[in-house]
Amino acid sequence: MPTDPDDVDRRLELAILDLLARRASTSTICPSEAARVVGGDDDEGWRPLMEPARQAAQRLVASGEVVVTQGGQVVDPSTARGPIRIRRR
Repeated sequence: MPTDPDDVDRRLELAILDLLARRASTSTICPSEAARVVGGDDDEGWRPLMEPARQAAQRLVASGEVVVTQGGQVVDPSTARGPIRIRRR
């Protein structure tokens, strides 16, 4: 896993976009999927990246590339608590 935070952040953003590009336009992903792409499958690799993955999703929302949902409804990622899903805008 890279140690430069900026590199990790960018890799998480790219992982989110790549995962979504491989799915139907209405499909969603969990931030943990991007964390696993960047940090690996073992808990020590991806779990610390969960909050950075949520922050990456928030930046992508701000840039208009994705939306964040809970229970199928679009939510503000800066105030969402609990499990979220990410889908293309």
